[in-house]
Amino acid sequence: MAESPVHTLNDGRTLPAAGLGTYPLDDEAAEEAVRSALAAGYRLVDTAVNYGNERGVGRGVAASGVPREEVAVTTKLPGRDHGYEETLRSFRESLDRLGLEWVDLYLIHWPLPRVDRFVESWRAMIRLREEGLARSIGVSNFTPEQIARLERETGVLPAVNQVELHPLLPQEELRAFHAKHGIVTESWSPLGRGSELLKDAAIGRVARAHGVTPAQAVLRWHVQLGAVPVPKSANPARQRENLDVFGFALTEAELEAVAGRPPRRLGGDPDHHEEF
Repeated sequence: MAESPVHTLNDGRTLPAAGLGTYPLDDEAAEEAVRSALAAGYRLVDTAVNYGNERGVGRGVAASGVPREEVAVTTKLPGRDHGYEETLRSFRESLDRLGLEWVDLYLIHWPLPRVDRFVESWRAMIRLREEGLARSIGVSNFTPEQIARLERETGVLPAVNQVELHPLLPQEELRAFHAKHGIVTESWSPLGRGSELLKDAAIGRVARAHGVTPAQAVLRWHVQLGAVPVPKSANPARQRENLDVFGFALTEAELEAVAGRPPRRLGGDPDHHEEF
């Protein structure tokens, strides 16, 4: 298995080029999944308050035997805790559940524009970064306009924006905005969960050409876009397969074939979706 590269963030820190998603695993399943993933070579683990498995993720990190400094742990602020003091409290509660002294990446899970408190939360997250409690800070499901507002009102850009990204929703304009501003794109639902994406004939042909699975072909597509996929799997063999995407490369024609279908969003629209 080729070694996983890293991305350098706009704050000077680094982020592995692929990670483990943990939604919707419960604490027990998350603990085992994280432990096996770290044994397989993963060094990025993604959780959130609303996943309800921060305790399990923290236990998995502790039980893995991998030095804490080598594991990038991400968690996310839920909508019900938007606001300055609310964010500080919510973060402390996340640290307590995780059993950690710091997190490596802290994200605002959804912008909730109707509530309109994400800038207050962002100010609190800047404070957490300054205190070293959140090594890097970012957002999830934010639009370019919402990110521009954060910078305009605080002077600080997110290091990461984690968004729905897969061959059914390539997010070309958003990725171009990220690239222009030095923001790393993370992909949630990178394999198009709940769709028939992995049964697509064109993706199957690309996979066979490289002797890999359709999932590996799609994850390699993410990697070559410069995005960081965080597929969820509790199966150790599937985890190893999902990480084994750095030893081959798709041609330009193959990249186009993987994404050659009408755009379709499988999750919420950031301008309207509310998740508390």
